[in-house]
Amino acid sequence: MVIGKREQKNPEQKLCAQVSMLCRQKLLGYAESFEELGRSFHDEARIVGDDRQSILEKCLLQQSRQVMGDHLQTVARIMEQVAGEEMCYRPVEEKRRKNLVQALHSEGIAAAELCYIRKKGAATNGISMILSTERSGCKASQAADMLTVLLGKHLQPSPGSPYLIEREPHCFQFTEEPKYVALTGVSRAVKEGEKISGDQYAMLESEKGRLLLLLSDGTGAGEDASRGSGRVLDLMEKMLEAGFDTEESVNMLNSALYAQNEEEDHPTVDICSLDLYSGECEICKVGGAATFLKESVGTECIGGESLPLGIFQKAQTEVRVRQLAAGDLLIMMTDGVLDALEDDCEERMRDMIEALEEQNPQEIAEKILSYAICSCGGRIRDDMTVFVLCLWENA
Repeated sequence: MVIGKREQKNPEQKLCAQVSMLCRQKLLGYAESFEELGRSFHDEARIVGDDRQSILEKCLLQQSRQVMGDHLQTVARIMEQVAGEEMCYRPVEEKRRKNLVQALHSEGIAAAELCYIRKKGAATNGISMILSTERSGCKASQAADMLTVLLGKHLQPSPGSPYLIEREPHCFQFTEEPKYVALTGVSRAVKEGEKISGDQYAMLESEKGRLLLLLSDGTGAGEDASRGSGRVLDLMEKMLEAGFDTEESVNMLNSALYAQNEEEDHPTVDICSLDLYSGECEICKVGGAATFLKESVGTECIGGESLPLGIFQKAQTEVRVRQLAAGDLLIMMTDGVLDALEDDCEERMRDMIEALEEQNPQEIAEKILSYAICSCGGRIRDDMTVFVLCLWENA
């Protein structure tokens, strides 16, 4: 929800502010309703009878009601968060506004409604403006480069802004570039006798400057495993983009798989959430193989004892937070890679990573995969995926 805090200068702007406030009030009303509905599901279920079957039905019904109530309350919290989001606007100083408008005009770009912006809770400030042009193929990044020079700040188009500046005016937001940039590399191998890998991975960047890496290992191998892990990542991406935090997304996904009651569909999922402004990294593991963090002081093996998704009513999540610095490596992998090393696999993998001298994440991923395959005599007994992230300061 965007709520302007600057003085409204015309009826149209005033109307927009009124509409925004009305939407906020409606969202808060919906949130209150969902919260109350969620609490009602926590009331004890009533089933007549004291025989074994009736008691079992009551327990199952109570579990289902508990899960539904928790999810409704989670949705209510998301609505409250969205309703509480505020974008603070401050008009650009008149002299600077004229300079920016003239500079953009000299490149064939018309600019209007220039404002400084700051989102509540955001790490940095930005600038918003309405842009249009008669030129073809004019990229928003070109305007960002000009603004970087004129304002003395490294700016980039926000992920939600259009890629191209076109004849029809559109609103663009430019935010400060994060302190860090992440480079990634992936190397994969498919189990012998199969045509498709049961491992799936994904990467997405949020508007708040967070980079999300996801890795899922489906149960078994082949198309069924690929379908299961692919569904997990697809749903995780949608929930994370919708505003759910990592643990809430995992719990909702786990409940969906648990409700299916399919004994052979229990994929794992590893999630790495990296703040590109601060370097803080949150690692959430649900049944996945160990993750390795190589820093200047040594290499850490971040293992876990949690079980895959869908086995219990509530997911067993293990969350670790680490502070990354420029030059650090984060290496995620599926169990097929570690299992290939057999005895003392985590210790052997840590020693191998510790000895690495390469800095290219793609080369590192390929070298780790090659090491695992060679360790088991060239056999590929399970799907293997290595996902490497290298963090560098933004030049």
